[in-house]
Amino acid sequence: MNALVGERMSIITAKPQTTRHRIIGLLSGDDFQIVFSDTPGVIKDPAYKMQEAMNRMVDSTFEDADIMLFVVGADESYEDDDPIIEQLRKTKAPIFLVLNKIDLSDQATIVEQITTWQERLTLAQVFPISALHQQGTQGLLQTIIKTLPEGPAYYPKDQLTDRPERFFVSEIIREKILDNYHQEIPYSVEVGVESFKETQTKKGEDLIRIRAEIYVMRPTQKSIIIGKGGSSIKQLGTDARKALEIFLQSKVFLDLHVKVRDNWRDDEQWLKRFGY
Repeated sequence: MNALVGERMSIITAKPQTTRHRIIGLLSGDDFQIVFSDTPGVIKDPAYKMQEAMNRMVDSTFEDADIMLFVVGADESYEDDDPIIEQLRKTKAPIFLVLNKIDLSDQATIVEQITTWQERLTLAQVFPISALHQQGTQGLLQTIIKTLPEGPAYYPKDQLTDRPERFFVSEIIREKILDNYHQEIPYSVEVGVESFKETQTKKGEDLIRIRAEIYVMRPTQKSIIIGKGGSSIKQLGTDARKALEIFLQSKVFLDLHVKVRDNWRDDEQWLKRFGY
């Protein structure tokens, strides 16, 4: 979606379950508007209410999509009983198989993957692409425009998403947590932006002051996030601030705090607060 919309909408890491929310990306031209919906992956056996909420976001996309873009890495494999495969077999919308990361694969593997997927699903079309290198993405985009049904534009042409800036700030901080910490830490963490103020420095430069809370489930996790002498959270703050300055096109002062919120992944009130 980032490659097609031309803006950084969804965070990207190598870890599973990086995407937790349904994120809308908008692309408008003179005679078209595409509403992309990037969803979390389907979780086969949800372990807590947060994962159940993530699955519901996927279900809602299956109900209202005009085209399904099934994005698979050229090196990925799925079992036949994987819930996403079962749902795709039931969908009435045309399915475009988007075979990504072809820059990391060879021609024989790509052909084998395409043949395998054509045997498993009823595909409208197959698009081998490299999103990273923008290879094949324009052809995919043009076919999407031709295939979508006619209808009204639902959003202003200059709008890129239905999410506020605070959402992307919290996602970028969470992306850096995924990058910097291991094992269960990234999956036990949620980020809330408590304040977002646009000011100016003494030199007259734009400055955005952000205060964010990092919620964990146990005191031991808080200690890991902070690190010895505050070293880990300092590195996290530096990495997140640099990414935020690129995203917001402004100098950023980032103030991070860590709080323990026991079992927030199963607490409906807190899940609503975090947008699930």
